[in-house]
Amino acid sequence: MTDTFSPSLLRSRRLRTGLVLATGTLALAALTGCSPAATPSASGSSTASASASAAPSATATPTPTPTPAGASVPLTCDELLTPDDVYAFNPNYGTAPDFTATSATAKTALSYQGLACGLLNQTSGEIIEISVALPNPVLMTSLTDKAIATSNPVPTYGAAPVSGFFTTKGGIGEAQVFTAKYWVTFSSPVFGEPGDAEQLMSAALSHLQ
Repeated sequence: MTDTFSPSLLRSRRLRTGLVLATGTLALAALTGCSPAATPSASGSSTASASASAAPSATATPTPTPTPAGASVPLTCDELLTPDDVYAFNPNYGTAPDFTATSATAKTALSYQGLACGLLNQTSGEIIEISVALPNPVLMTSLTDKAIATSNPVPTYGAAPVSGFFTTKGGIGEAQVFTAKYWVTFSSPVFGEPGDAEQLMSAALSHLQ
C-alpha cells in the first residue's frame, strides 16, 4: 500500500521543518556570540614583578674599621711627678723650662693627645723626657707589640696587668710601661739600665691609679 500525502499536509510539514531550522540557526548564533570570559592578561603581574626586581635592595652598612686613637690625659706634669717625687729621685733635678719633646716615644704620645714633660739636671744639663698616653685598644696593642719586638721585658716595673720594657738606643735609655689604661715612657742618657728609671717610673704609676 502506497502512502499518499495531500498538498496541505506537505505544506504543513515544510513549514514545521523551516521553523525548526530557523530556531536552530538563531540558537547557534546566540551561542556563537557568547564567548568565554576573557582570561586576565599576565602583563599586570609581570610588570609588578619587574618593578619589584628593579627596586634597589637594602644593603648592610659596613662596620667601620677600628683605628689607633688616644684620649686626653687628665693630669699635668706636676701631677704626674710632684716636686717631692723629683726631689726624692735627685735634688739636682727640676722642671725643664721651655721643654720640647725630642724622643720618638714622647712625640708619639703627643700625637695621640698625650702628655710630655721634661726634667732638667741643673748641673749637667741632661734632660729626662717623660710621656703618658691614654690609648684605645687598637693603639695599645700596636704600641705593646712594638715594645715586645724592640725592647727587653722588665718585671720589676710592676705586676700584672702592668708590663714593663727597657732598651738603649744611641746611648739613650728608654723605659716603657703599659698599664690597663696608660702607656708611660721615660727616656734619657742617664738611664743606662732598667733600675735607673725604676724610682721615677714607680712614682708616676702611683699617680695614674
